[in-house]
Amino acid sequence: MPRILVVDKDPAIRLLLRRRLTKAGSAVEDIELTECMNSACLRQFDLLILDIDPPGEHGAELIRRVRDQAQVPIVALSVRGDEDATIVALRSGADDFVRKPFGIEELLARAENALRRRARQQGQYVRVSAGTIEIDLWHRRVYAGGSEIHLPAKEHAVLRVLAENADRVVAHDDILTAVWGDSSRGRLSYLRIMIRALRRKLEPEPARPRHILTETRIGYRLQTRSPVDHPNNLRSVAS
Repeated sequence: MPRILVVDKDPAIRLLLRRRLTKAGSAVEDIELTECMNSACLRQFDLLILDIDPPGEHGAELIRRVRDQAQVPIVALSVRGDEDATIVALRSGADDFVRKPFGIEELLARAENALRRRARQQGQYVRVSAGTIEIDLWHRRVYAGGSEIHLPAKEHAVLRVLAENADRVVAHDDILTAVWGDSSRGRLSYLRIMIRALRRKLEPEPARPRHILTETRIGYRLQTRSPVDHPNNLRSVAS
Protein backbone atom coordinates (compact mmCIF):
# COMPACT_ATOMS: atom_id res chain seq x y z
CA MET A 1 0.00 0.00 0.00
CA PRO A 2 1.66 3.29 -1.09
CA ARG A 3 2.35 5.68 1.79
CA ILE A 4 1.63 9.32 0.95
CA LEU A 5 2.28 12.46 3.01
CA VAL A 6 0.09 15.47 2.20
CA VAL A 7 1.32 18.89 3.35
CA ASP A 8 -0.95 21.85 2.62
CA LYS A 9 -1.97 24.94 4.57
CA ASP A 10 -5.63 24.47 3.56
CA PRO A 11 -7.46 21.93 5.82
CA ALA A 12 -10.14 21.41 3.15
CA ILE A 13 -7.54 20.36 0.58
CA ARG A 14 -5.87 18.02 3.08
CA LEU A 15 -9.22 16.40 3.87
CA LEU A 16 -10.15 16.04 0.20
CA LEU A 17 -6.82 14.45 -0.72
CA ARG A 18 -6.81 12.17 2.30
CA ARG A 19 -10.26 10.84 1.42
CA ARG A 20 -9.64 10.37 -2.30
CA LEU A 21 -6.15 8.90 -1.96
CA THR A 22 -7.32 6.51 0.75
CA LYS A 23 -10.21 5.41 -1.46
CA ALA A 24 -7.67 4.81 -4.24
CA GLY A 25 -5.75 2.42 -2.00
CA SER A 26 -3.05 4.53 -0.37
CA ALA A 27 -2.14 5.02 3.28
CA VAL A 28 -2.31 8.79 3.77
CA GLU A 29 -1.08 11.15 6.48
CA ASP A 30 -1.40 14.93 6.53
CA ILE A 31 0.77 16.75 9.04
CA GLU A 32 2.76 19.95 9.29
CA LEU A 33 5.98 19.69 7.35
CA THR A 34 7.91 21.07 10.32
CA GLU A 35 6.93 17.88 12.15
CA CYS A 36 8.51 15.74 9.44
CA MET A 37 11.56 17.57 8.13
CA ASN A 38 14.13 14.86 8.76
CA SER A 39 15.31 11.92 6.75
CA ALA A 40 13.97 9.29 9.18
CA CYS A 41 10.43 10.65 8.85
CA LEU A 42 10.43 11.41 5.13
CA ARG A 43 11.80 8.00 4.20
CA GLN A 44 8.69 6.39 5.64
CA PHE A 45 6.71 7.73 2.68
CA ASP A 46 6.57 6.80 -1.00
CA LEU A 47 5.28 10.20 -2.13
CA LEU A 48 5.05 13.77 -0.82
CA ILE A 49 2.28 16.06 -2.07
CA LEU A 50 3.63 19.45 -1.04
CA ASP A 51 2.10 22.92 -0.99
CA ILE A 52 5.07 25.15 -1.86
CA ASP A 53 3.31 28.42 -0.96
CA PRO A 54 3.24 28.29 2.86
CA PRO A 55 3.58 31.64 4.69
CA GLY A 56 7.17 32.74 5.13
CA GLU A 57 8.60 30.07 2.82
CA HIS A 58 10.09 30.25 -0.66
CA GLY A 59 8.87 27.33 -2.76
CA ALA A 60 12.17 26.44 -4.39
CA GLU A 61 14.04 26.53 -1.09
CA LEU A 62 11.38 24.38 0.57
CA ILE A 63 11.71 21.73 -2.14
CA ARG A 64 15.50 21.77 -1.84
CA ARG A 65 15.32 21.35 1.93
CA VAL A 66 13.07 18.31 1.53
CA ARG A 67 15.26 16.91 -1.22
CA ASP A 68 18.36 17.27 0.97
CA GLN A 69 16.72 14.97 3.53
CA ALA A 70 15.29 12.23 1.29
CA GLN A 71 14.71 11.20 -2.30
CA VAL A 72 10.97 10.75 -1.81
CA PRO A 73 9.08 11.82 -4.99
CA ILE A 74 7.48 15.27 -4.70
CA VAL A 75 4.34 16.53 -6.43
CA ALA A 76 4.41 20.30 -5.85
CA LEU A 77 1.21 22.34 -5.50
CA SER A 78 1.15 26.10 -6.05
CA VAL A 79 -1.25 28.93 -6.87
CA ARG A 80 1.44 30.16 -9.27
CA GLY A 81 0.93 28.46 -12.58
CA ASP A 82 3.18 30.38 -14.93
CA GLU A 83 5.97 28.68 -16.82
CA ASP A 84 8.70 30.21 -14.65
CA ALA A 85 7.14 28.79 -11.45
CA THR A 86 6.90 25.35 -13.01
CA ILE A 87 10.51 25.41 -14.20
CA VAL A 88 11.81 26.61 -10.81
CA ALA A 89 9.88 23.87 -8.96
CA LEU A 90 11.11 21.11 -11.26
CA ARG A 91 14.71 22.32 -11.23
CA SER A 92 14.63 22.55 -7.43
CA GLY A 93 13.83 18.84 -7.19
CA ALA A 94 10.07 18.39 -7.62
CA ASP A 95 9.00 15.42 -9.74
CA ASP A 96 5.81 17.10 -10.93
CA PHE A 97 3.96 20.41 -10.60
CA VAL A 98 0.20 21.03 -10.29
CA ARG A 99 -1.39 24.45 -10.27
CA LYS A 100 -4.12 25.37 -7.80
CA PRO A 101 -7.05 25.14 -8.10
CA PHE A 102 -6.56 21.66 -9.51
CA GLY A 103 -8.81 18.91 -10.82
CA ILE A 104 -8.73 16.03 -8.34
CA GLU A 105 -8.55 13.39 -11.09
CA GLU A 106 -5.55 15.13 -12.65
CA LEU A 107 -3.76 15.23 -9.32
CA LEU A 108 -4.53 11.56 -8.63
CA ALA A 109 -3.15 10.63 -12.06
CA ARG A 110 0.04 12.61 -11.46
CA ALA A 111 0.46 11.02 -8.03
CA GLU A 112 0.00 7.58 -9.57
CA ASN A 113 2.61 8.33 -12.23
CA ALA A 114 5.11 9.47 -9.60
CA LEU A 115 4.53 6.30 -7.58
CA ARG A 116 4.85 4.15 -10.69
CA ARG A 117 8.20 5.71 -11.56
CA ARG A 118 9.43 5.12 -8.01
CA ALA A 119 8.34 1.49 -8.10
CA ARG A 120 10.13 0.89 -11.39
CA GLN A 121 13.31 2.51 -10.07
CA GLN A 122 13.20 0.25 -7.02
CA GLY A 123 12.35 -2.88 -9.02
CA GLN A 124 9.02 -3.38 -7.29
CA TYR A 125 6.16 -5.38 -8.72
CA VAL A 126 3.76 -3.48 -10.97
CA ARG A 127 1.86 -6.45 -12.40
CA VAL A 128 1.77 -9.91 -10.85
CA SER A 129 0.67 -13.09 -12.62
CA ALA A 130 -0.26 -16.34 -10.89
CA GLY A 131 -1.66 -18.89 -13.30
CA THR A 132 -4.84 -17.39 -14.76
CA ILE A 133 -4.83 -14.66 -12.08
CA GLU A 134 -3.52 -11.22 -13.13
CA ILE A 135 -3.11 -8.42 -10.58
CA ASP A 136 -2.47 -4.88 -11.82
CA LEU A 137 -1.24 -3.15 -8.67
CA TRP A 138 -1.13 0.37 -10.06
CA HIS A 139 -4.56 0.42 -11.65
CA ARG A 140 -6.16 -1.67 -8.87
CA ARG A 141 -7.52 -4.23 -11.32
CA VAL A 142 -7.74 -7.98 -10.95
CA TYR A 143 -8.38 -10.54 -13.69
CA ALA A 144 -9.11 -14.26 -13.58
CA GLY A 145 -9.32 -16.35 -16.73
CA GLY A 146 -9.15 -13.18 -18.83
CA SER A 147 -12.17 -11.53 -17.18
CA GLU A 148 -11.96 -8.58 -14.81
CA ILE A 149 -13.05 -9.40 -11.27
CA HIS A 150 -14.37 -6.56 -9.11
CA LEU A 151 -13.32 -7.09 -5.51
CA PRO A 152 -14.55 -5.29 -2.38
CA ALA A 153 -11.95 -3.01 -0.80
CA LYS A 154 -10.87 -5.40 1.98
CA GLU A 155 -10.54 -8.39 -0.33
CA HIS A 156 -8.48 -6.31 -2.72
CA ALA A 157 -6.29 -5.07 0.14
CA VAL A 158 -5.56 -8.64 1.29
CA LEU A 159 -4.75 -9.72 -2.28
CA ARG A 160 -2.51 -6.69 -2.72
CA VAL A 161 -0.46 -7.57 0.36
CA LEU A 162 0.04 -11.09 -1.00
CA ALA A 163 0.88 -9.80 -4.50
CA GLU A 164 3.44 -7.33 -3.17
CA ASN A 165 5.12 -10.29 -1.47
CA ALA A 166 4.57 -12.78 -4.28
CA ASP A 167 6.10 -16.24 -3.65
CA ARG A 168 6.88 -15.29 -0.05
CA VAL A 169 4.93 -16.30 3.04
CA VAL A 170 3.15 -13.39 4.74
CA ALA A 171 2.35 -13.97 8.41
CA HIS A 172 -1.27 -13.79 9.56
CA ASP A 173 -0.68 -10.79 11.81
CA ASP A 174 1.26 -8.92 9.13
CA ILE A 175 -1.70 -9.17 6.75
CA LEU A 176 -4.19 -8.26 9.47
CA THR A 177 -2.18 -5.21 10.51
CA ALA A 178 -1.72 -4.01 6.93
CA VAL A 179 -5.43 -4.29 6.11
CA TRP A 180 -7.29 -3.71 9.40
CA GLY A 181 -4.71 -2.02 11.64
CA ASP A 182 -2.85 -2.99 14.81
CA SER A 183 -5.99 -3.73 16.81
CA SER A 184 -6.83 -6.66 14.51
CA ARG A 185 -3.80 -8.79 15.39
CA GLY A 186 -4.79 -12.34 16.23
CA ARG A 187 -8.29 -12.09 14.72
CA LEU A 188 -7.81 -14.81 12.14
CA SER A 189 -11.54 -15.13 11.41
CA TYR A 190 -11.37 -11.84 9.45
CA LEU A 191 -8.58 -13.15 7.30
CA ARG A 192 -10.02 -16.61 6.70
CA ILE A 193 -13.25 -15.09 5.40
CA MET A 194 -11.30 -12.93 2.92
CA ILE A 195 -9.09 -15.80 1.76
CA ARG A 196 -12.11 -18.05 1.15
CA ALA A 197 -13.79 -15.27 -0.84
CA LEU A 198 -10.66 -14.67 -2.93
CA ARG A 199 -10.28 -18.35 -3.73
CA ARG A 200 -13.93 -18.62 -4.70
CA LYS A 201 -13.59 -15.71 -7.12
CA LEU A 202 -10.09 -16.28 -8.51
CA GLU A 203 -9.09 -19.94 -8.27
CA PRO A 204 -10.39 -22.34 -10.97
CA GLU A 205 -10.92 -24.95 -8.21
CA PRO A 206 -11.46 -23.05 -4.93
CA ALA A 207 -11.41 -26.27 -2.87
CA ARG A 208 -8.02 -27.14 -4.36
CA PRO A 209 -6.24 -23.77 -4.65
CA ARG A 210 -3.05 -23.65 -6.65
CA HIS A 211 -1.99 -20.05 -6.04
CA ILE A 212 -3.61 -18.58 -2.92
CA LEU A 213 -2.02 -21.00 -0.50
CA THR A 214 -1.93 -21.56 3.24
CA GLU A 215 1.24 -22.07 5.23
CA THR A 216 -0.13 -23.97 8.21
CA ARG A 217 -0.04 -21.96 11.47
CA ILE A 218 2.08 -19.28 9.77
CA GLY A 219 0.24 -17.31 7.09
CA TYR A 220 -0.57 -17.21 3.38
CA ARG A 221 1.34 -17.02 0.13
CA LEU A 222 0.48 -15.99 -3.41
CA GLN A 223 2.36 -18.46 -5.53
CA THR A 224 3.10 -17.39 -9.06
CA ARG A 225 4.36 -20.79 -10.20
CA SER A 226 2.63 -24.14 -10.30
CA PRO A 227 2.56 -25.79 -6.84
CA VAL A 228 4.06 -28.91 -8.41
CA ASP A 229 7.07 -26.92 -9.60
CA HIS A 230 7.67 -25.00 -6.39
CA PRO A 231 10.54 -26.49 -4.33
CA ASN A 232 9.26 -25.16 -1.00
CA ASN A 233 5.62 -26.11 -1.32
CA LEU A 234 5.47 -29.25 0.81
CA ARG A 235 3.79 -27.33 3.67
CA SER A 236 1.32 -25.40 1.49
CA VAL A 237 -2.24 -26.60 1.90
CA ALA A 238 -5.72 -25.18 1.60
CA SER A 239 -7.57 -24.23 4.77
